[in-house]
Amino acid sequence: MDFSAGHGYLLIGGLILIGAGLLIISLIVNLRVAHSVRDDVRHREKLLEYYRNIFSQLGVILIGIGVSLFIFFFQQNYQDQRKRETELQQVLAKLAARVARGAPVMQSLDEFDELLDEGGPYLSPDLGGKNTAVTLQGTELGKQAAKILLVERDIDLGDFEALNLSRDFESSFVLNELDPRLWFDIVRDESEIKYATTQLAFDYKDLQQTIGGGPAETVVADPEKGRRIKQEVLDIFYDADLLRQRARRQLARACWLFGQGRGFVKAVPVDEIEADAKSHQVWLDRSKPVLTQSRSGSGDCFALLQYKRVS
Repeated sequence: MDFSAGHGYLLIGGLILIGAGLLIISLIVNLRVAHSVRDDVRHREKLLEYYRNIFSQLGVILIGIGVSLFIFFFQQNYQDQRKRETELQQVLAKLAARVARGAPVMQSLDEFDELLDEGGPYLSPDLGGKNTAVTLQGTELGKQAAKILLVERDIDLGDFEALNLSRDFESSFVLNELDPRLWFDIVRDESEIKYATTQLAFDYKDLQQTIGGGPAETVVADPEKGRRIKQEVLDIFYDADLLRQRARRQLARACWLFGQGRGFVKAVPVDEIEADAKSHQVWLDRSKPVLTQSRSGSGDCFALLQYKRVS
């Protein structure tokens, strides 16, 4: 019986009404008993008393059952509501912590932005990317590879674990109430962040092995090694772009959810945040109006992304 949907309370109401009806019937029968006593009809009097007692006892029993069930389920519903409020506050607190921990991680993406957006917003080569990050060759490619290796030392890929939002939801009732599309997007972005960080570690290792122990600017003079370095650089850029896209969207989503307050469990996904875009810059431009209107703490959600357009 689903009491949360109201069916249980209909049963309780039905029991009480039937019990009250039986008590009314017992009163009517009691009037007949009085008439039998007055007319000195002993046989009918005993029979009517028997019916009166049955109706009154059944009525009292059904009313008692109905009232007991009502008290029980009222208390249960109150406890469930209190538990829900407690869990909701806990999830909101965890969400706030995720936003606070994720914001400093975004600062490390600045170094990727400088490399990726040099000469214009980055677009992967298979989509027609023509900016400097994609087209450099020769000595300039060597300098670019050297910068990438410096960035590797400055960015701790393990810090992006701070954006794992699903851990805060999966053991709570929130998971049952959260919009399915929103939940799917959260888990998908977490998976792609994990993929990007894992691949970047391999990409860095491959680039270091390709360059060897010499200066990258010198090694690229060898046509074969130059070709391999170029491929490794493009692989790093592809995974770095994937990481910054998914990481910033995950933080933006967390900030936007936190900005909804207790109503975030009923929030409908916003396409400006959730929909995939052709490039990181396109997503930033499209989501900015929504994120600047959402606040977390003292700043808006877009400011937390720590993105500075590279000229």
